[in-house]
Amino acid sequence: MLELNVNGAPHALDVPDDMPLLWAIRDVVGLTGTKFGCGIAACGACTVHLDGAPVRSCSLPVAAAVGRKITTIEGLAPLDQPHPVQAAWVELGVPQCGYCQSGQIMAAAALLERKPKPSDTDIDLAMTNICRCGCYPRIKAAIKSAAGVA
Repeated sequence: MLELNVNGAPHALDVPDDMPLLWAIRDVVGLTGTKFGCGIAACGACTVHLDGAPVRSCSLPVAAAVGRKITTIEGLAPLDQPHPVQAAWVELGVPQCGYCQSGQIMAAAALLERKPKPSDTDIDLAMTNICRCGCYPRIKAAIKSAAGVA
């Protein structure tokens, strides 16, 4: 049994130590906002926060998350009080298909936690998630809006 802290709640999971955290979150805990994209930590659709830092959960063994704080898109903010990044995403109509957006939002929220007023270069360096629809200009605009630097 592995004990995980997901969005502030304890979860006891009977899973193999090497199971990717993504599948523990989606299939065992039942939180499906975190998406599977590539399975090799390249695209970022699976981004969650581990102790506040963005990580690609598709390649992280669940055992590496024991004793650490995991935050998924569902735990970023209450539904009635969206995170500033989520509010900016809606306000600017960022997503096209939306598949990568949970990971994009999680990466952007972690960036703003580290750098509340990021430069264009900071955004470019931090936002390594892939968007097949090419929403990058709207993603950058939303991050700037959430940071109050638009």
